[in-house]
Amino acid sequence: MGHSRADKDESHDRIVQVAAERFREHGIDGIGLADLMRAAGLTHGGFYRHFASREELVVAAIERALGQGSRAVEAIAKIKEAPLTKVVDGYLSAAHRDSLATSCAVTTLAADVARGSNRARSAYTRQVETYLGLLTRLIGGNKQKTTRRKAIAALSTLVGALSMARAVNDEKLSQEILRSAADELKAQLT
Repeated sequence: MGHSRADKDESHDRIVQVAAERFREHGIDGIGLADLMRAAGLTHGGFYRHFASREELVVAAIERALGQGSRAVEAIAKIKEAPLTKVVDGYLSAAHRDSLATSCAVTTLAADVARGSNRARSAYTRQVETYLGLLTRLIGGNKQKTTRRKAIAALSTLVGALSMARAVNDEKLSQEILRSAADELKAQLT
């Protein structure tokens, strides 16, 4: 008995979603196709009915993860009262630090994407530009060049602080990194 086009599309979507989550948790090379397919509730043998190669899945998963992060940050930025403060506090929160599977792919996948394909790097670059545009808008100001530089410094601080807070094995230091970066950014930008 065959599967409908809708079933195939749903399976394809589930594979991409599982890969987007697992790649953020374990890195692109930290999980194999068999484990990804098992996590998606499918057999390893069915993979090539959905993708021509592992690289095709990697790019689709990176694009999915980046898009999810973008939607989450944009939703926070739409809050009327102090949106820049909300973005900084949300990004540099313990909850964001601890939720790798749904966390910002700009942070979780940076090292993997740097070694990845041009298509993956292009998707990453588009997301960085999206975040810079959002931060530039939230920072405001009448000098576009100066505001963009502040946005680049802010995004670099957000991504770097979150990465460091995840990497250290001392909870107190991790919290201190998050708090210090958030406090300094808000003092400089608001």
